[in-house]
Amino acid sequence: MHFTSESSSGGVTQRRFTLDGVPGVLWQPEGLPLGGRPLVLLGHGGGGHKLGPGVVERAGRCVRGHGFAAVALDAPGHGERPRSAQDERFATEIGELIAAGRPVSAWLARHTAALAERAVPEWTAVLDALGEEAVGEEAVGEEASTGAGEGLGPVGYWGLSLGSAIGIPLAAAEPRIAAAVFGLTGHGSQTEAAERVGVPVEFLVQWDDRLVPREGALALFGALGSRQKTLHANPGGHLEVPDAELDSSERFLTRYLSAG
Repeated sequence: MHFTSESSSGGVTQRRFTLDGVPGVLWQPEGLPLGGRPLVLLGHGGGGHKLGPGVVERAGRCVRGHGFAAVALDAPGHGERPRSAQDERFATEIGELIAAGRPVSAWLARHTAALAERAVPEWTAVLDALGEEAVGEEAVGEEASTGAGEGLGPVGYWGLSLGSAIGIPLAAAEPRIAAAVFGLTGHGSQTEAAERVGVPVEFLVQWDDRLVPREGALALFGALGSRQKTLHANPGGHLEVPDAELDSSERFLTRYLSAG
């Protein structure tokens, strides 16, 4: 993991990095170590990036409000990452489908599944690298000779839409994730991964979502293998998630990560 810049403001230190060509951002309390601290993985939505306003706001609330750390990556084809010819075709064609009022859920699911296949191992590599970073921060004095250190604290995941398309298979494969917030997604192709998710989940549905029909979203919620899962449904379209739901998801992750 190569850190490329660092800045601090309002008690939050922001460190930009790259890992195997994947750009990301780590936020943590200013002057405090990463080791043993709860960490929230922030997945952005389609068309967004690691420093989008919503991502930065949630990161700041994690750090200032709860003393957590947070990390975000640019998904494949997003932010600072190059867009393939396939990415360009998808952006053009889905725009045409939406403009024509045609269904897009199957088309969207195929594309996001391809992105998730690339993104899941990238997130795993970042967790490995941050674990090493956390131990390294504490490997001083007597600890330097023993290699001791706390490593990462409890890990949570927050991501809607594309963030969920990536987060669900990640949570299914990654035992370090202790709780997750998903939503604004739902297609039969996601069922197998959802069945393997066993951590507590808060799941958000927008009842009038034109991109993700509610039937698919409700079926995906039902498929989640978690024994502790809560469905939060609200009227409105894909981008109209109420602020109160964002507050609720913050409390949800805080409850589980603080308990960890």
